[in-house]
Amino acid sequence: MQDLDTVKINFDSNGLWVLNIALALVMFGVALGITLNDFKALLKQPKLVLIGVLSQFILLPLVTFLLVILIQPQPSIALGMFMVAACPGGNISNFMTHMAKGNTALSISLTAFATFLAMFMTPFNFRFYSGLYEPTAQILKAVELDSFELVKLVILILGVPLLFGMLLRYKNPMLALKLTKILKPLSIVIFAAIVVIAFSKNIDVFNAYIDHVLAIGIFHNIIALLLGFLVAKLFRLSFKNQKTLAIETGIQNSGLGLLLIFSFFNGLGGMAILAAFWGIWHIISGLLLAFFWSRKKEEV
Repeated sequence: MQDLDTVKINFDSNGLWVLNIALALVMFGVALGITLNDFKALLKQPKLVLIGVLSQFILLPLVTFLLVILIQPQPSIALGMFMVAACPGGNISNFMTHMAKGNTALSISLTAFATFLAMFMTPFNFRFYSGLYEPTAQILKAVELDSFELVKLVILILGVPLLFGMLLRYKNPMLALKLTKILKPLSIVIFAAIVVIAFSKNIDVFNAYIDHVLAIGIFHNIIALLLGFLVAKLFRLSFKNQKTLAIETGIQNSGLGLLLIFSFFNGLGGMAILAAFWGIWHIISGLLLAFFWSRKKEEV
């Protein structure tokens, strides 16, 4: 059996272009539900902004780094963990927050702010922690990762759809709301189909190595959810906001991570399988947690 640090998940250039477009459509659909008021709402509550940024963009990558040092996974799996931790919140976090009886307005606002911030923080966090850990730093040297190209792709995939989606929402709210009802579920289905097709061509590889990332992916996701909840609790936020921050921190945009992995690392085995498994598992864990919270009585 090949080492995960050398095995590749094959994904041709045409498939990569479709993956780019699908992810851009997902982000455009998310942006259609975002207004300038969402940003303004956060500016009126700077404490929530700072706590959200602290949990998602500072503590999660740091805790992931410490977790990697502790468990010492294969370098390519560690790279996948750094990639997932560096990504912004996933586009289904708003739905899960609503289901969990969390603060949906805060979730939407944090998603908007995190998407904007991720254009710069995602490349920085990934590059910084991957370079700080010697085994993953060696892989970065081998692939000669271009930091500028990484930032450029993240801006194109996150920033451009965000700008045009918000602009359309501002200019024609009725059209934006009609489009989002169609585009959001459609784009997610298209994106999921592309990922399934990509891995169906590599099903033997996926089946052979899934056990390498199963426990790590589940544990990493639980740590992320717990981190968001405990950080909010530490700052004495309401239970409603604790649930919201837990979901925003634990539900990551692994689709963006997969795109970056295929674009810059040629589908490196450990990275791709970890990110793909996270993409499946965080939906399961998020929905289970949201369902559990939806059944609990409201707390102050």
